[in-house]
Amino acid sequence: MSSEKATQIKTLEAQLAQLASAPHTPEQDAELLRLQARVRELQQEILGATNGKGEMTPMDRVKLARHPDRPYALDFIHLLFTDFQELHGDRRFADDPAIVCGFARFEGEPVFIVGQQKANYQQRKMEDRKYRNFGMPKPEGYRKAIRLMQMAAKFRRPIISFIDTPGAYPGIEAEERGQGEAIARNIIEMMRLASPTIGVIIGEGGSGGALAVGACDRIIMLENTIYSVISPEGCASILWRDASKADQAAAAMKITPEPLKAAGIVDEIVPEPGAGAHTDHAAAAEALRPCLARQLAELSALSPEKLIERRYARYCRLGAFVEEA
Repeated sequence: MSSEKATQIKTLEAQLAQLASAPHTPEQDAELLRLQARVRELQQEILGATNGKGEMTPMDRVKLARHPDRPYALDFIHLLFTDFQELHGDRRFADDPAIVCGFARFEGEPVFIVGQQKANYQQRKMEDRKYRNFGMPKPEGYRKAIRLMQMAAKFRRPIISFIDTPGAYPGIEAEERGQGEAIARNIIEMMRLASPTIGVIIGEGGSGGALAVGACDRIIMLENTIYSVISPEGCASILWRDASKADQAAAAMKITPEPLKAAGIVDEIVPEPGAGAHTDHAAAAEALRPCLARQLAELSALSPEKLIERRYARYCRLGAFVEEA
């Protein structure tokens, strides 16, 4: 990212905030629109957000999904829910800060929340990202999540997962503690939960790291997010031995919301404000609110037996194909 353009954006955003907080004259309204347009223009230049035709490419979406200023799980939790009480530990090894879990209320109703967190709440310095391991959970994080999801299901609490990870942590210590087994166990146990489950992809939905908390009844994607079995760079390195072909891989993998919804993998796409969710966290949360409320109402009306039956049928359909004559 160009530091000069990033500084310009911060200056313009400060001017926008000042104008927005004051009574508007027609001249100030015009200036507000001009500044907003300039901010969007600079963001597009920084992110490479057009392909020359004014359209977002899959790789542009990847860049937006990874934007360092996007709202993370704790941002959505504090904007959408009340009475959030975080719980810790897997009761086997340790607590994992890359996954936050807790009970809360949504529109007055009790729910349980799982969130993959890339940095500390409202703090995004390098040390805060390191503390959260850049949103890459270890086995104890997944074991914490399923322990508490099972607790929530005992009380028929709906479960909402905020998915945002490049993938599960691939380090030696994670493998020593059974990373693959933890992910597989979570997927198995999530299929058996007697509570409604909703997965919301708010950034990157990477591989088994996302599936371990995302084997849900419904999957929602924000507009500028991705959901994939591998990163575009990783795919390009395997197929072409050349990570620089990541944009080609991103297009071939169909990792953006629209093709995933067409394939039946995703149920709903939530539009993002302005040039992306990173520009207005509160507006992004409010855009998600009615979607969550609607999905929760539909799922909560079903019996536990019907939920599990439909969930099983949903995942049996994935990956099916029809051979044309």
